[in-house]
Amino acid sequence: MPVVPEETPPAAASPRRARRSCLAVPASNPRFVEKAQTLPSDHFFLDLEDACAPPVKEDARLAAVTALNEGDWADRTRTVRINDWTTHWAYRDVITVVEGAGEHLDCLILPKVSDPRQVSALDMLLTQIEKGLGLRVGGIGIEAQIEDARGLVAVDAIAASSPRLETLVYGPADLMASVNMKSLVVGEQPPGYPADAYHYILMRILMAARANDLQPIDGPYLAVRDTERFRLAAGRTAALGFDGKWVLHPAQIDAANEIYSPTQEDFDHAELILDAYAHHTSVAGGAKGSVMLGDEMIDEASRKMALVVSGKGRAAGLRRTSRFEPPASR
Repeated sequence: MPVVPEETPPAAASPRRARRSCLAVPASNPRFVEKAQTLPSDHFFLDLEDACAPPVKEDARLAAVTALNEGDWADRTRTVRINDWTTHWAYRDVITVVEGAGEHLDCLILPKVSDPRQVSALDMLLTQIEKGLGLRVGGIGIEAQIEDARGLVAVDAIAASSPRLETLVYGPADLMASVNMKSLVVGEQPPGYPADAYHYILMRILMAARANDLQPIDGPYLAVRDTERFRLAAGRTAALGFDGKWVLHPAQIDAANEIYSPTQEDFDHAELILDAYAHHTSVAGGAKGSVMLGDEMIDEASRKMALVVSGKGRAAGLRRTSRFEPPASR
């Protein structure tokens, strides 16, 4: 286990980045890297871990640096998934990628996180490199992937382990293997269990993320050409409150962008709630704590719920199609 720093330097507050669709891109495959630059995903990660066989991992690091520096990624969130701390590749992944392309890197994804000290160790190494290069300390975020029983049990401590943390990512395949789940189809219910076998896992990650102001991200659905089953899997976590999902195929991107965005109707309704509440709680509107919007009573809790939908809609580029008209004074 790497040495843990006694004190982590404070980082500036991280932006809440768009992550509806998080595209996995093997860093070792130039054709996939080139194709990824033309796709409408919110986020991409150049993968140095599972997508790269051991003989090509070192070359993949250099390819990731080139892709970050020379690629046309527009305003996507730019990330790299390094190898996990139990391997001999991890530290060199961090050093090579950040020293080579730190100015063009938003986050590193740390896989197989089972202990908060693993996140703290990455934080410490990033801080040393940023100081050495003159980069802003704390400017590179961390995404922690929860992939086994130990990580799930420790997820609250992991979520609070570093100010660099931006997301908790559910890793379904490894977690299923970790608990000996009786299934070979990632994301599908195990045979013989009549309820949702993943509900507890998803809610644990969701609660830990929200309690620490992080974005919870769902993992991949491996049947890449079955878009309907992908939509069902994504719809389940979007309904719970997850912010996005990993995608492995271009066909999954549009579905993820749609599913993790509010509908136009919900966005418009949220905007009306915010306008109506602001008006009626003002002196001019009567300074009321709760009012009716049509047949619906709205109050402070309604405002908080509307802020969530409005924020996600704006991040998705939605524009309102309705206006709030204050009621005529009597």
